[in-house]
Amino acid sequence: MSAPRSIADLEELKSLVGQEIGTTEWVEVTQEQVNQFADATGDHQWIHVDVDRAKQGPFGGTIAHGFLTLSMVPSFGARLFALEFGGARLNYGLDSVRFTNPVPVGSRVRATATFEQVNDLPKGTQVITRYVIEIEGVERPAVIAQQITLVTG
Repeated sequence: MSAPRSIADLEELKSLVGQEIGTTEWVEVTQEQVNQFADATGDHQWIHVDVDRAKQGPFGGTIAHGFLTLSMVPSFGARLFALEFGGARLNYGLDSVRFTNPVPVGSRVRATATFEQVNDLPKGTQVITRYVIEIEGVERPAVIAQQITLVTG
């Protein structure tokens, strides 16, 4: 796995708006992860955790929670880039999230990131990053999301 792209300062970050930052390595989604996510969130819907029943379901097996796939965004971001300036990085929310394709357990996913906007705010710098999470061998992505981060200081 390659090191994340180091972004030295705000000027460099602004110069990258509209450019694809990179694509992560593939990561396997396991049943153990799905079960742990179900335990953490209380979402034990059979399509995620009942392997035998899910074999007869619409996807032929268990699928990851959409929010589990979305929760991988911070990890994917850390694999792609490192902001080497400012203070804290605060999760400011999401502008848009679409779960466009289920992720079968056992499949592999990866993400591509693009900086869409960098805005100066009184409290710091707002960075809007678009993530597209794809499933290996599948044309339509699993998740498309715009994450908003506030870089303080």
